[in-house]
Amino acid sequence: MKKSLALVLVLALSLSCVSVLAETALTPIRVAASANPHEILLNFVKDDLAQAGFDLQVTWIDGYVLQNPATSAGEYDANFFQHRPYLNDYNATVNEEEQLAAVIPVHYEPFGVYPGTKSNLSDIADGDAIAVPNDPSNETRALLLLQEAGLINLPEGANVDSGLTKLDVTAKDKKIEIIEVDAERLPATLADVAFAVINGNYAIPAGLYPTRDAIYLESSEGLAAQLYTNYVVVKAGNENAPFVEALREALHSDKVKQFLLENEDFKGGVVPNFEGDPATDSQ
Repeated sequence: MKKSLALVLVLALSLSCVSVLAETALTPIRVAASANPHEILLNFVKDDLAQAGFDLQVTWIDGYVLQNPATSAGEYDANFFQHRPYLNDYNATVNEEEQLAAVIPVHYEPFGVYPGTKSNLSDIADGDAIAVPNDPSNETRALLLLQEAGLINLPEGANVDSGLTKLDVTAKDKKIEIIEVDAERLPATLADVAFAVINGNYAIPAGLYPTRDAIYLESSEGLAAQLYTNYVVVKAGNENAPFVEALREALHSDKVKQFLLENEDFKGGVVPNFEGDPATDSQ
């Protein structure tokens, strides 16, 4: 009798523990991210999400091209690597069921022109090559920056919506070759080109710091800072999901802002911008 009573008590206690564990189980949030700074930032707030009842599961994916299709397919609840122009280009290629939405503005990574075989913009010579990212939105951005730096000419009225490629480049006073490269491979081209236009999230892991090493840098006070803010992106229809609000609260904290501003590894290449692009927040 005593053994039976003990067994009942053990079973009751076990069921009680299972019930407590079930009540306290964390809801998973699966997020695909580029390595730096996106994965770093997400892992920085992982404990904050746990306190809010969520298990933040971050998967690093190298490069840009896989993250949006995987999020559209439901493999991830969100991704974190892109700005609105890149997202707009993606959405223009997929059907309504695959559309994604930018929901949480976080930071801005200035593009910079980095020295390769040449150390000054004035050293450019006939036949020199400049490497730029090959995806449509970032190539347009890079070419506009090269024009601003005085290295190339573009068609009159060219802007971020122009879908520019190297075919739109006309010589300024030198014949320059534009080389289109996968964004993640741009730092590796520096030994072979005069200059390369590199985004902060690929420059920093390669040991390049925008405020120290770039010889021409986008202004963090200008339109680019608004237009190219990096967002957390989710499948359309999930904009108001509880996990989105939890991510927003964690990423928009003073703790994150201070981390972005004071982290020595970022060197001015990752600028907090929680306001994003007010002109397009309704998109």
